[in-house]
Amino acid sequence: MMDRTSKERFFEVDALRGIAIILMVIYHFFYDLDFLGIADLDMNSGLLLIVGRSAAILFILLVGVSLTLSNSRYVLARRDARGQFAHLLRRGTGIFSWGLLITVVTATVLEKGTIYFGILHMIGISIILAYPFLKYRSLTLLAGVVVLFSGFFMETAYADFPWLLWLGIKPHGFYTLDYFPLVPWFGVVLLGVFTGNSLYSGYQRKFRMCECKSNAVVRLLVYLGKKSLLIYLVHQPVIVGLLLILV
Repeated sequence: MMDRTSKERFFEVDALRGIAIILMVIYHFFYDLDFLGIADLDMNSGLLLIVGRSAAILFILLVGVSLTLSNSRYVLARRDARGQFAHLLRRGTGIFSWGLLITVVTATVLEKGTIYFGILHMIGISIILAYPFLKYRSLTLLAGVVVLFSGFFMETAYADFPWLLWLGIKPHGFYTLDYFPLVPWFGVVLLGVFTGNSLYSGYQRKFRMCECKSNAVVRLLVYLGKKSLLIYLVHQPVIVGLLLILV
């Protein structure tokens, strides 16, 4: 266990987020090759599916971990709980707004496949919904497992209207390029909250960690992790643009 102030960051969390964003960029590179007709790839099975899902799961799990770290900093600073909720509300709304921008762009540019509730929409809402769970462990684990496994039932849940897309209930014939409904993905966020409360309770690392944050590769991963939102927003236009120019 290592003592630290609430101003310090856990480098391994940022580094893992950096790994997640690298995996996501790799997956989207091959996705774009297939989408643009440059290569005929199967994105729904095999190694590419594993890379894509690993990136999403790790990224979303770390959202929950980061929420517990933020909450611990507020507790250590003895700040008003209402201030913490206001902070999460602003943060969640901001990320959700980026998701709405992606909705507008994809609706304008694409003939089909508009992203109505992608990963940024889900993360933005989840940041707000996770607030009541931040101080619990067992309850959060139970809720996370229930939401996660409820996703199996949502796979066959359809309706004649689109208003429950955010929950996982799709209209017949629904097609989108990116879809992360709250069921089951909010369950992954809650499992991240449980993980954070277990491994970093009281803003203390509860396990041994190598002193490797000065390593060049680790520093690069940490940097990418800190810039993950920016990278997520710009990497697709950059990849598509380069492919259209070079291929």
